[in-house]
Amino acid sequence: MAMTIDMHDETGEIDSRLKQWIIRLVEHAADVLHLEEETECSLSFVDNARIQEINQAYRGINRPTDVISFALEEIGEDEVPIHPAQGEPRVLGDIVVSLDQAHEQAERYGHSFHRELGFLIIHGLLHLLGYDHTTEEEEKEMFGLQEEILSSFGLKRAPS
Repeated sequence: MAMTIDMHDETGEIDSRLKQWIIRLVEHAADVLHLEEETECSLSFVDNARIQEINQAYRGINRPTDVISFALEEIGEDEVPIHPAQGEPRVLGDIVVSLDQAHEQAERYGHSFHRELGFLIIHGLLHLLGYDHTTEEEEKEMFGLQEEILSSFGLKRAPS
C-alpha cells in the first residue's frame, strides 16, 4: 500500500524522527483500513492560534480545537463527487492538528504525547474516509477502529 503524506509543520516541532514515526503510523493505518490504491493526504501541524483561526473560518467556532479534517470526498449540497482519473491517486483531503492541544490533552489524559498525537492523526484520517461520531453507533465504530489502529501500532491507552 502506498500512502503519500504531504506534511507541513508550522510549529518547528516535528523533527525528522517524529516525521518518520508519523509516516509509519499513517502507513500502518492504511494497511489496517485496507486502502489498496495509491492514496494521498495532507497533514499540517499548527499552534492553538492558527487552529482557532481555521475553526472560526470553517466551523464558526471561535476557540482552538485539537484536529480538523477537510475531506475532499465528502459531498455537500449541489456538489458532484470527485473521482480520480485512471492512474491518478486518491486524494483524501487535509488534516490539521494543533500540537498545543496534543500536549495539553496528553497531560490531561495521563498518557504520552505520542499517544495523543497518534490519536488525533488517526481521528482526522478516519474523518477523511467518511467515518463520523454523531450517533452512538457511528461513535462506537469510529472509536473502535481508532483503538484497533493505535493499539496494533503499540499506542495503547494509559491504564485508568
